[in-house]
Amino acid sequence: MIKILFQGDSITDAGRDRQNPRHLGGEASYPLYAAEYVRRAFPDVEFDFLNLGIGGDELWQLEARWQRDCIDLSPDIVSVLIGINDTWHRVDQKREFVPDNEWGNMYACMLGEVKDKTDAKIIIIEEFLLYVPDKETAFRPDVNNKIGVTRAIARRFADAYVPADGLFAAASVKAPPTHWAADGVHPTPDGARLLGKAWAEAAAPIIKELIEKKAK
Repeated sequence: MIKILFQGDSITDAGRDRQNPRHLGGEASYPLYAAEYVRRAFPDVEFDFLNLGIGGDELWQLEARWQRDCIDLSPDIVSVLIGINDTWHRVDQKREFVPDNEWGNMYACMLGEVKDKTDAKIIIIEEFLLYVPDKETAFRPDVNNKIGVTRAIARRFADAYVPADGLFAAASVKAPPTHWAADGVHPTPDGARLLGKAWAEAAAPIIKELIEKKAK
């Protein structure tokens, strides 16, 4: 069996049943579609997919539950998408935000724990923002900063990386941004399917490696 854990905020949460970690979310859940694509690609492999994303989480809140909701679960793959709530609270200034260098250090420490305490492979999905006029001006500078920090961290710790901001920018040439995420942040069902497919494609080489390793 290969255990795959999805972690993050409301984009990952996606209406899941929080009493059941194996409930992957509703029709706008990228973990749901990612699991669908993975099972289709590896029909003879048993998977245990867990979704522990919590809507509203900033990085510090994910860090506070990291031991319980990641390390202690000993996943084979842990996938993380986080950052948009940090951006939101930086923009609205209703409470103190975490500076980029501290944010990056916290994220790096969390992923370092995964490497030190488990055998899990790490997949990082970068923060993304689709073009919505009322958010673009306010959110985009911090989103770009977070993406830069996340990419640097991925070079140190990730086994695969999903460039979601670019993925949705490319998709927005084919259909309006609101087709993929009506508010620019939370994917529609089509947006979730697009992201889930990209995730599954990024994960496939890792899964093949794990299958070979477990077969020995």
